[in-house]
Amino acid sequence: MSLGDIMNKLGFEKKRSKYCTYCVYAKPLEYTDEVFCIKKGFVDKFSKCLKYKYDPLKRKPEAKNLTSKYSAEDFKL
Repeated sequence: MSLGDIMNKLGFEKKRSKYCTYCVYAKPLEYTDEVFCIKKGFVDKFSKCLKYKYDPLKRKPEAKNLTSKYSAEDFKL
């Protein structure tokens, strides 16, 4: 099983968007929709540039809803 297969099962997109939000060089700013890029300075979080380098730890997978499949009796001993 490759790293790409594992990431897809965990909820990461195979075709990820190259936004500054997920870049190694960007640091998110509080209270704004901007990030501070080491290469470009202050930019919008949906900006793109040629210096982009993906950081998988900045992406958060969507939470899955598991409440519809289980009942209270499933958890009794």
